[in-house]
Amino acid sequence: MEQAGHHLLSGIVVVDFTQFLAGPVVTQTMAELGAEVIKIELAPTGDPGRYLPLQRDGRSGYFVQQNTAKMSLCVDIKRDEGRALVMDLLKSADVMVENYSPGVIAKLGFGWETVHALNPRLVMGSVSALGQTGPLAQLPGFDFTGQAYSGVASMVGDPDGPPALMGVAVGDVGAGMSALSAINAALVYRERTGRGTRVEASLLDFLVRSHEVNVEMYSLSGGAFKPNRCGSQSGAYAPVGYYRAPGGYVSLVVPSGLWPRFCAAMNRPELENDPRFASNELRAANIDALVRIIEDWMRGFDDVHAVVAHCSAHRIPAAPVLTVEQAIHHPHMIERESVRKVTDPIFGEITLAGQPICAEGFPRHTGKPAPLLGEHNAWVLRRYLKRSDAEIERLGESGVLAQARC
Repeated sequence: MEQAGHHLLSGIVVVDFTQFLAGPVVTQTMAELGAEVIKIELAPTGDPGRYLPLQRDGRSGYFVQQNTAKMSLCVDIKRDEGRALVMDLLKSADVMVENYSPGVIAKLGFGWETVHALNPRLVMGSVSALGQTGPLAQLPGFDFTGQAYSGVASMVGDPDGPPALMGVAVGDVGAGMSALSAINAALVYRERTGRGTRVEASLLDFLVRSHEVNVEMYSLSGGAFKPNRCGSQSGAYAPVGYYRAPGGYVSLVVPSGLWPRFCAAMNRPELENDPRFASNELRAANIDALVRIIEDWMRGFDDVHAVVAHCSAHRIPAAPVLTVEQAIHHPHMIERESVRKVTDPIFGEITLAGQPICAEGFPRHTGKPAPLLGEHNAWVLRRYLKRSDAEIERLGESGVLAQARC
């Protein structure tokens, strides 16, 4: 293990204007990878995510999940003195990240032209719902907005029913990780050239890219193939989907190369060359009959886990469809820190989703909790701006700085 205090992004200073989810994903991951992330929270209330459920004693579990290992500076940037504090921070920072609606960060006084002139080495990352440019750019949006515009929502649910909401923020997190990739690339570029640059990522762009086959199949077929939601089965590959087994559901992924092996695993070798199933296209066209055969076979097992064990023994990709409760207690998730425990000053020990990047020889998480509102006001001003205790106290009393216990 590397020495304490040394990590992939150690020494990188990030000024963080993000809130809610997509932007905080970027800066949280940077903080967990060793960067010093100073979260700029607008006085007096801070990140609106602090007020989302579930709450205990005014502390939001939502906020805690997205903001571990950061420092909080709660400052009134509408005042000249408060705005000047942040400008001074930016003069020596490496990265600035924001996820306001396009144009808002400039109205606040921290647009790209301003901060680039202030610090030409600064890398600026912007995350938005629908992008910084284009006809939709100025519209408000969240994850479900991006899912709707990208065509992703049209692919979720039963074919004859309404689109279904995905119960996870895949667009927010995906856009955040895309922005992180762009920021890290911009840092490499800066090391080569000495010049900072601005990068951006949007939920919409990430979600459009998440279409695995839909876009090219529509294009290459001249529009004859019209992607649509197909319930629990893939519309492009078969058998690929969720199958009822004793006590739950099993995920199966059987590409064409594994079809003979899967037939053998079911002890149904004759299915390999059955005229209904002899190719992927035929299996997809006859998916209802194929699902009945597979689920009839699965009923012969004691439970879901027995089905999965049998498939795994034949090297067929299979998994139980776990609930959230089952997933966070699974020994694999715990050992890999896909979920991890953090000691929070108000919640005590809390289980959180981990950040997804692993680096050989470095810890995956810092173990540091999310900050209280304005918790690091004095520390940041002393360390980065060399302000005296008396000056920090005056700024607090005047309302330029704000602080709260949650």
